[in-house]
Amino acid sequence: MNKLPGLFLLLLPLWGPSLGAQQVPRKARDWTIQVPDGKPITLAAYRGKPVVLAFILTTCPHCQHAVELLSKIQPDYAPRGLAILASAIDSNAASALPLFLRYMHPPFPVGFNEAMAVLAFADYPAARLPHMPIMLFIDRQGVVRQQHEGGDQAYFDDQEEQNLRSSIDALVAPAKPVGKTAAAAKKTN
Repeated sequence: MNKLPGLFLLLLPLWGPSLGAQQVPRKARDWTIQVPDGKPITLAAYRGKPVVLAFILTTCPHCQHAVELLSKIQPDYAPRGLAILASAIDSNAASALPLFLRYMHPPFPVGFNEAMAVLAFADYPAARLPHMPIMLFIDRQGVVRQQHEGGDQAYFDDQEEQNLRSSIDALVAPAKPVGKTAAAAKKTN
């Protein structure tokens, strides 16, 4: 998995395993993805829909594979309300994105953001350089339910498509009525 370039690259092995995963569930903060020659994409525009938000590097083979899988999966889940968004965070993302889009043809919006802003949004300490891609699974209420990064071998292994589908299934599943279940249990007793 590719890592973000930076000064702390050599120190990552010292911090990586000890920092653990980001806290989930957590409320997703407001977020805007820039789009070349277009209107910015806001996460708020997708309120009420389940969202997969993928942060990628345009030249990362693992990120390209994740975009291919999300492109394959998207038609299966779009009728169930799922929105997929991606944001390139390369240092030259604005200029690299047009070629990436021509090559990959994703059926969902892809824009770009500054890497350090993404790390803050995804709750990584500034000194923690995650493996790419970074995937956030956000429910209809705007809560990040799952977050995975490329270094998560168990998630991004040869079962990646099945893992993505499982994460998405959890997002698009209809909400279970809490009150009715408790009332039905009382009636049977």
